[in-house]
Formats: sequence, C-alpha cells, structure tokens
Amino acid sequence: MPLEAPLSPISERVNELNRIYAHHSATSVLERALNDPLVGRTALLSSFGAESVVLLHMVSVIDRTTPVLFLDTEMLFPETLDYQQEVAGKLRLTNVQVHQPDRDVTFVNDPNSRLHATNPDACCAMRKVEPLQRALSPFEAWITGRKRIQSGRRASIEFFEVDGENRMKINPLAHFSQKDVAEYMQNNKLPRHPLVEKGFASIGCAPCTTRVADDEDPRAGRWRGVDKTECGMHVVNGQTVRRVTETQS
Repeated sequence: MPLEAPLSPISERVNELNRIYAHHSATSVLERALNDPLVGRTALLSSFGAESVVLLHMVSVIDRTTPVLFLDTEMLFPETLDYQQEVAGKLRLTNVQVHQPDRDVTFVNDPNSRLHATNPDACCAMRKVEPLQRALSPFEAWITGRKRIQSGRRASIEFFEVDGENRMKINPLAHFSQKDVAEYMQNNKLPRHPLVEKGFASIGCAPCTTRVADDEDPRAGRWRGVDKTECGMHVVNGQTVRRVTETQS
C-alpha cells in the first residue's frame, strides 16, 4: 500500500528508532518494525543459511505474508535450495520471492562460472548486489540476520541502520549470542541446514564456502584465503562494504 505521507529523512528515523527500541527484545524490534510507520514498507532478506531459520520463524509468527527475498545466485549448494523449500513450507511463508542474476549479464561476464576465482568482488556484485538492488526497489527497509558476534564491521551494529539515502536496514538479532540462536532453534524445534552437521557454520555460494574448525570464527569459511569478508550487499556510512582488512577489524 502507498504511504500516506512522505517519510522524514532516513538518518532522523534511524536515530529515533534506535532510541525507542534500544532495550527491546529481538522479537519486539521485529514486530514493531513490520508495523511502524517510521520504517515503511519492509522485506526480509534471507539466505536460508545456517541460522536463517530464526528470523524466518519470527516473521512467520508475526506475519507470514511478509515479503521474504531469497537470492538464488545460481552458485548455491543444492542443499540450500532444498532447505529453502523445506523451511518455507514448514513455516507456511506465503510471500517468498526468488531473485536471480540477469542471465544475459552472467553469460557475457561469467560464461564458465569461474569469475569467483579471478574476481570474487565482481562475481558478488553480479550475482548478489545487483539482484538485491532490484529486489529491494519497492521497499523502504529490509531485515537482515546480522549479529554483533560475527565480528569485523558487524561488531557494533545497531537494530536500525542507514542504508544509502532512502532506505534503512533492520538487524533484530544484533544482540543475539550463539547460545541465543541455538536455544531459539531448539525451543521452537526448527530444522537445521543439512550442511551445518558437516562443518559449515556460515553458508553462502558453494565455490566460496568451506568448512570451519571448532576454534575458528563461524565466518572463517567464507572466501577463505581472500582478503574479503562481505559480499558487498551491506553499506556502512553510505559506502558499500566489500573488503574488511585486518587493520579495519
């Protein structure tokens, strides 16, 4: 539905929302964000990865008609595609929207599906960032599963963030610990991604995801051996985040 009046500047709304919801729970932040006029039209971005089911379950309880954006990069594990179908069905999510990269663009720029090996930033931009921007075009806000425990630039994220000039990002699980995630999944009897039991703690595209050791950061298996920890979908202070170096962490 169209908004009845223009929203105030994004930075003002973000500051006000963080002030109002500073001490709220994840569920409360999510519930109010989906209904707060300060936020606007909102979608949940989900990778249907290792911990995605937590937010998906919260959304299904609050409003299962919430738009859920799933980026099929055409480089995902088969297990992720199967898990997406399983979870969407189990939670009775009625508005899952699958977005893929432009086939003409991938044919020209990555005909052999090897771009990830030579230029991972360009591969992510083509297969994730551009499709996400198309998917987000109808919305004023999007929900992510980012958490402070994921370190790097995520270590200080707030519930609400500025995401460019006209959109905000909502991180209901910002303060969740690994124990919180595990307990929520167990208490609600939620299905786990099948690759978790095989040692994959953070799951993205198949060529750029590896298993992690017990003593490693969960995201250590993403783009292993490359100076890269983000796909480029996230913005910090108005700038797209693609690389996080040791000194920046």
